[in-house]
Amino acid sequence: MKILKAVFSPGTSAFFFDDQRAIKNGAAHDGFVYRGKPVTPGFTSIRQAGQSLSVNLLLEDGSVAVGDCAAVQYSGAGGRDPLFLAGEYIPFLERHIKTRLEGRTIGPFRAMAGEFEALEIEGRRLHTAVRYGLSQALLHARALERRLLMAEVVAEEYGLTIALKRVPIFGQSGDNRYENTDKMILKGVDVLPHALINTIDEKLGRHGELLAEYIRWLVGRIRTLRTSESYHPALHIDVYGTIGTIFDLKTADIADYLARLEKDAGDFELSIEGPVDVEEKGRQIEALKGITDALRAKGSRVKIVADEWCNTLEDIREFTDARCCHMVQIKTPDLGGIQNIVESVLYCKARGMEAYQGGTCNETDVSARTCVHVAVAARAERMLAKPGMGFDEGFTIVKNEMERILAVLKAKRGE
Repeated sequence: MKILKAVFSPGTSAFFFDDQRAIKNGAAHDGFVYRGKPVTPGFTSIRQAGQSLSVNLLLEDGSVAVGDCAAVQYSGAGGRDPLFLAGEYIPFLERHIKTRLEGRTIGPFRAMAGEFEALEIEGRRLHTAVRYGLSQALLHARALERRLLMAEVVAEEYGLTIALKRVPIFGQSGDNRYENTDKMILKGVDVLPHALINTIDEKLGRHGELLAEYIRWLVGRIRTLRTSESYHPALHIDVYGTIGTIFDLKTADIADYLARLEKDAGDFELSIEGPVDVEEKGRQIEALKGITDALRAKGSRVKIVADEWCNTLEDIREFTDARCCHMVQIKTPDLGGIQNIVESVLYCKARGMEAYQGGTCNETDVSARTCVHVAVAARAERMLAKPGMGFDEGFTIVKNEMERILAVLKAKRGE
């Protein structure tokens, strides 16, 4: 089967682009927006509406394969590609990509996606968001051509057997870390609440006291609202490097503080994402390893999750090989082609590193559903409920797609 036409359409992502550096520099909230001027190139304001771009492939049999180009909330930060604006990239796709898609015969997904992963236009690789959306559309096209689920195509091409088990889902609260946590508990989310601890004075505390207080509240709230003692979610909190800031990147002090947080968490597993951000990959690996080793020496069960400066497949391999953390976030839009998500998960699992298949609130329903197929096939340890920051919508999209996949596969296997 061939691709007859490639059609590109602008879209809206489920959240916003935020200038992370301006926020870290102390930009103040003003309602939903931030006051002050942006500092990251490409931004016209510290918070601006997120955008996406759909790749629509019209196939010979009348079906349409779709993928969505999208970029993370904190674009242009932590070594990532610059801000992705649909209006700038549709003309680029029309000029450089359309003719490479139209008329081609649909072949194995890995080969097609690999072609665009390696493609350079005027000496530069395609933006990660473009590779992300193109690869989704190509996987969908291959699944339509083979009359399979996208998860089955991934399993087929990587020699995997899909386990008919749910991948634990991680809910993110956004700034509404109290009410949305209640929602997560009521809906029995496996991992919660992310909490968005991205400022010191409002959320962490100059001595970490606000986060400690929040964790104690969180544990009490779970015990109060759960309807069964068997509900025992893991706690996962993203601190955006702020802990390193208040302790001047002193490894011993950071480890001591995290060990105290472990006591606040009681018998709930605690993961801390991004305890430090030293703004360079090699130093980030070194800093995380120091913290991880110090926690291990203390006998602490706190898990360190790598995020910033761990963006690409190559980065994930480096962080994993260095054993600098317990879990790596595979931030899906940052990897470019979704084949890199599969390979990242498999690389981590083969080396005893936990693979958290994350992403961003700033994606779309299409990219989120595609990511569920990847997570189910490659068997990530947990996956993010996305897109959006309202929790309910992203959780519905991810959970329902996962249930559909598993139900269809069980029916096909006669179970």
